[in-house]
Amino acid sequence: MTEESTVSTRVLTVPNVISLARLLLVPVFAVLVANGADAWALLVLAVSGASDWLDGVLARRMQQVTRLGQMLDPAADRLFILVTLLGLAWRGTVPVWLVVVLVARDVVLAVMLLVLARAGYPPLRVHLAGKAGTFVLLYAFPLLFLSQWPSTVGQAAGVLGWACALWGVALYWFAGVLYLAQAWTVLRRERRERLRDRATAS
Repeated sequence: MTEESTVSTRVLTVPNVISLARLLLVPVFAVLVANGADAWALLVLAVSGASDWLDGVLARRMQQVTRLGQMLDPAADRLFILVTLLGLAWRGTVPVWLVVVLVARDVVLAVMLLVLARAGYPPLRVHLAGKAGTFVLLYAFPLLFLSQWPSTVGQAAGVLGWACALWGVALYWFAGVLYLAQAWTVLRRERRERLRDRATAS
């Protein structure tokens, strides 16, 4: 049985419920950040990061990989990354360029997905580099929040947080380039097949 055939159309599964819960935590996290409730915001980030790992493990072990889950999981990741970035930039903890670099990558890939959809292709499979980049970023952000604390712990968290953030950005964009190359290959193959069909018909 191929991996593609194991992807089901089920909706109510344990991993999907976890992914949905992560999505619902995004506005909770935003409110906590806006109100300066850093301890609770850090707790929500930690829960989100742990659940991101958990839903993937459960989906594979329980054979509950679904098309809905393949959309919910990255959507929750990207929303958490965006909201956390905006919160950190609003506080002046991270520079605006970091927000621009990460958001630009997602905008580019969103356009790519629209082009693929118009050509009749589903979203591309998640690449390991993209998952790793998202994972590193989601764990860099709590450290960057901790870096705001005026203590030795805050200083150490800032160094480690920035190391993880820069590594995550590199992986994030590396995966983006891989997705673009994969999409280009798919679209070019379709164009060749269309031209061959026209030549055969004539």
